[in-house]
Amino acid sequence: MSPLATLLLLAAAGSALVLQNALMLEARAVSGSVWVALWLNSAVGLVVLTVTALTTDGPEAFARLTQGRLWVLLLPGLLGTFFVFASLTGYARLGATLTISALVSAQVLAGLGYDLWRGVQLGTAQFVGLILLVVGVVLVFGTRA
Repeated sequence: MSPLATLLLLAAAGSALVLQNALMLEARAVSGSVWVALWLNSAVGLVVLTVTALTTDGPEAFARLTQGRLWVLLLPGLLGTFFVFASLTGYARLGATLTISALVSAQVLAGLGYDLWRGVQLGTAQFVGLILLVVGVVLVFGTRA
């Protein structure tokens, strides 16, 4: 996949996240529970991913998971659920703009930390970009006060 195609994929995923959270707010309103909305999100994803994994990789891929440190492999699911919970809470209490601004800034900060930990060379532009993102969150939040 070319870098441009990858960026387009990421842009589509970012846009889909806005729609996902808006629809989950509706599920929360109908059910009266944030937990049921999270369950619905996870249940649908689990069914789609199970069918896709079984048809493309077969049951052997699942069997190989038992050879690893299973507890570590379970953490991404917990982290993903936490992310969706926080996003949904942010949408309901702060709106989409501030929620997304805060999430993106935090992701860039964590990404920079991860890259530094891995020894990736970062330039001044990456740090300036992070500062601008954080300033943007402050500006967006300031409009709510």
